[in-house]
Amino acid sequence: MIRYILSFCLSWFFFCTLSAQHIRGNLSHLAGQEVKLEGFKGLQTYPIAQTRINSTGDFDLRYSVADFGMGYLVSADQKVFILVLSGEDIEIQGESLLNTERLKVLKGEQNIWFQQYALAQPRREQALSAWSYLEKMYTQDALFTVQKMPKSAIQKEKVRIQNEGDAYIENLPKDSYVRWYLPIRKLVSSVSSVVQYRTEELPATIQAFRKLNYADPRLFSSGLFKEAIDNHFWMLENIGRSLDSVFLEMKISIDAILPGLVRDEKKYNLVCDYLFDLLERHSLFQASEYLALKVLNESACTVDSDLAKQLETYRAMKKGNTAPDFIFPSSVNFATHLQKQAPNSLSALDSSYTLVVFGAGWCPKCRTELKELSEFYPKWKSRGLEVVFISLDETESDFQSFSSSFPFTTMCDFKKWESPIVNDYYVFGTPTMFLLDADRKIVLRPTSVNQTDAWVEWFLPSQK
Repeated sequence: MIRYILSFCLSWFFFCTLSAQHIRGNLSHLAGQEVKLEGFKGLQTYPIAQTRINSTGDFDLRYSVADFGMGYLVSADQKVFILVLSGEDIEIQGESLLNTERLKVLKGEQNIWFQQYALAQPRREQALSAWSYLEKMYTQDALFTVQKMPKSAIQKEKVRIQNEGDAYIENLPKDSYVRWYLPIRKLVSSVSSVVQYRTEELPATIQAFRKLNYADPRLFSSGLFKEAIDNHFWMLENIGRSLDSVFLEMKISIDAILPGLVRDEKKYNLVCDYLFDLLERHSLFQASEYLALKVLNESACTVDSDLAKQLETYRAMKKGNTAPDFIFPSSVNFATHLQKQAPNSLSALDSSYTLVVFGAGWCPKCRTELKELSEFYPKWKSRGLEVVFISLDETESDFQSFSSSFPFTTMCDFKKWESPIVNDYYVFGTPTMFLLDADRKIVLRPTSVNQTDAWVEWFLPSQK
C-alpha cells in the first residue's frame, strides 16, 4: 500500500510538473520588484503565482491546466497585462506594464494573436463611431443631405472596417480559445459606443447578449463574466425607451439567460444573486421583482437558502400585498402625539399612511438614513404619514442610545434577525422600508429616505 501511495504521489508530481506552463520575460524597469499572475473565476480573481524579478529584469512564472482561460500579470504599481492561459509557454519583453503597446509577445501563438487584435480593434471601434457620427450628419442635417457620394463612401468604409475585424477572427484556428474569446470581448466592449453612436446596431447587440451561455466554463474563466451581465443590463437601461419598454426588454433577457444555467446550480445561484443585486442598486424594481418570482418558481434548480430568503420578500412583500400586522413589543418609544393613547399594534395606528423602517445602530447606512428621516418627519406627519422604526439592536442600551431621540415611534424586541417581525416581513438587510396605506396595503418599497420624500411630495402635497 505504501509503495502504491508513493508511486501515485510521484506520478502526480511528474504530471503537474510536465503540465505546468511557463510565463517568462524581461521587464527591465521592474528589476527587483514583485510580479504576480492572477486568473479569473466568475465574479472574482484568484492568485496563480508570483515571483520577484531579478536584477536584470528577467522573471519566470508557472501556471497549470487548471488555470485555463484568461489571466493577467500585475506589477507592484498595480499595472496589468492581459494574457491567454491556453496551455502554451509564453514569453514577453518590455520595460514595464505601464504601456502595454510597448510590450512585445515573443512566444505563445494565442497570445500573439490576442495582442495583435487588442492593439488594432480599439482603433477600429473609434473609427466606426466617428464614421457613424458623420453618417448621421449627412443623413439628417439639411446642409449635407444633398451630398450623395459622401454618404455612400461612409457606408462602404464602415462595412470595410467591420469586415476587417471579423476576418481576423475568422482566420484564427477554430479550436483556439482566443477564437472564442475575441468576439465576446468585442461584444462586451462595444456597448457604450453602440448606445451612443451606433444605435442601428442595438437590436443585434441585444440579441447577441441573450445568446451568451453563462454556464460556459470558458466565459467563467474569461474575466468577462461580470462585464457581460453589467453591460447587458446597462445597455437595456439606456436604450432611450420608456421605462415600461425597458422593463419588458429586461424580462426577455432574464428569460433568455436563466434556462442555460439551471443544470449548474452554483453558477445559477451566482448569476441570480449578482443580477438581483445589480437591478436593486439601479432601482430597477420591476425587473428585480420579475427575477425574484421567476427564480422562486424554478423547480429544476435549488436556490441557496440566503438567496431564497432575499428573493422571497418579493413574493410575500411585493407592491399591492397586505403587510402583516404585529403587536408592539414591550420596549417601545412612542412619538409624542401618540403617548396619551398609545396603540398596541401596527393596525391600531390612526394614520393614512405608515412607513415601516427596519434598521439598527450597528448599521452605518441606517445612521445616515434615520438622521435624514428625522428631519423629514414633521413634514410627513403633517401630511398624514406616520413612521414606525423597528430596531434590530440586541440590547436595551444600544436600542435607546441609537433611537431614543427620534421623533417617531421606535421599538425593539432584541432578537435581531430572529425577530418574528423581521421574519414576517422577510427582511434580509438594513435599512429596509415599506410604505403602507391605512389597510396595510404595500404602496411602495422605498430604497431611500429621499425616494420616500419624493413620493410624499407627489402623492401627499401640501394643503397650502
